[in-house]
Amino acid sequence: MVINRKEIARGKVAEIKNGFSAFAETQEVISLVKKMLEEENISVHIDETEKGCWFIPVKADE
Repeated sequence: MVINRKEIARGKVAEIKNGFSAFAETQEVISLVKKMLEEENISVHIDETEKGCWFIPVKADE
């Protein structure tokens, strides 16, 4: 089975757009999500840990 990391990153960004937090484990997916969020100008709080990275959406009024 082939894992498409870009598709995984798109799914994470879609979760964030819907107001949910997203977690990514691999550096490749983390980098892709960061890039996609920056391109779409989406504000998030990023919490990086040893195990991965949480992307927590920031509300517009915060």
